[in-house]
Amino acid sequence: MSPDPRVSLTTVAREWTRIGVTGFGGPPAHIALLRELVVTRHRWMDPEAFEDANAACGLLPGPASTQMAIYCAYRVGGPAAAVVGGLGFIVPAVVVILALSTVVLGHAPPLWVRGAGAGAGAAVGAVALYAARGLLGPSVERARARSAVRWWLIYVVAGAASAVLIGPYLVLVLIACGVVELLRRRPPRPAAPAPRAAGGTGGGPLIITAPGAIATGGFGALAVTALKVGALSFGGGFVIVPLMQGDAVHVNHWMTNAQFLNAVALGQITPGPVVATIAAVGYAAHGIAGGVLAAAIAFAPSFAFVLLAGQRFDGLRELPGPRAFLDGAGPAAIGAIGGAAVTLALALSEGWQLIVLAAAILALLGLRRGVVSTLVGAALVGVVAGLLGAPVP
Repeated sequence: MSPDPRVSLTTVAREWTRIGVTGFGGPPAHIALLRELVVTRHRWMDPEAFEDANAACGLLPGPASTQMAIYCAYRVGGPAAAVVGGLGFIVPAVVVILALSTVVLGHAPPLWVRGAGAGAGAAVGAVALYAARGLLGPSVERARARSAVRWWLIYVVAGAASAVLIGPYLVLVLIACGVVELLRRRPPRPAAPAPRAAGGTGGGPLIITAPGAIATGGFGALAVTALKVGALSFGGGFVIVPLMQGDAVHVNHWMTNAQFLNAVALGQITPGPVVATIAAVGYAAHGIAGGVLAAAIAFAPSFAFVLLAGQRFDGLRELPGPRAFLDGAGPAAIGAIGGAAVTLALALSEGWQLIVLAAAILALLGLRRGVVSTLVGAALVGVVAGLLGAPVP
């Protein structure tokens, strides 16, 4: 549906920035705040259009809640509003994460900061399990409706194993699972009257350059990592964790495991989109310039998707190709999130952090506490542990 530019840019800037500043809790909170704004309070969109747009954003790679924020601004104010609203939603989180990174990821942070980071970082593995569990139910129900639970399980296992074993190349596995499901559900072609001697009319093979082909550690490598996060991640914000960890820690050595855990914790406790975590990775790689570059590249595809295809969003969910691809890549991404919990737990270096991890799992999965409150509580435990003389990474 075409945009209806009836809302001023000033209003879009104010309202979308408000969500960017107050949007603690990740994508579910962002979607709820957007719906309250554009459907309930101002009636700029009708409920059906909002739900269809949300489903369409779920079919796209990259951060779905960010794309939804950009699309809602596009619908109420046109392309200029999409840019203004998207920046209002994204920039506060990036600024906060970069500011905190200068302290948490600095060369000599004070003991209490290191303790807070070690405590919150220890709980990140529990957050990954929590995110994966929240996605499992709806995903397996869709697979049951298609009588495809066996294939669903194969994709989940492939994603989990890849996150643990080949983290830097996980994106290739996600794409492969999507392509397999797309081919599996393609209707059979009618028999050709005669074989062709050479060539063919079908599309050529999908050629993907392996991540890491650009010089290790430079701005080019950072750009590749950010692009994977922003354009090639499927299944929700937390799937960026296994996509980033291999590149940031093991391939390019921008961060230690402890610093990476701190960066992920920052992304979870700050408002706005989870993908803003890439700014902390960029900061660790190349300072403020690296953080800004990484954030710009990671979020650019979201703007491109909406500005180039926003008028077709309403019908995207009905297209069998995107739906089939996501039915393969989505379960693999869920498995990758679960696998990330394993790699994050293995990154812990102190015994007391394992206790914090166990307590966080109990809080999130057993007592149903919120992510932000759990991470803040874990950070406080880390501060106390550090001040009492416990070893802090």
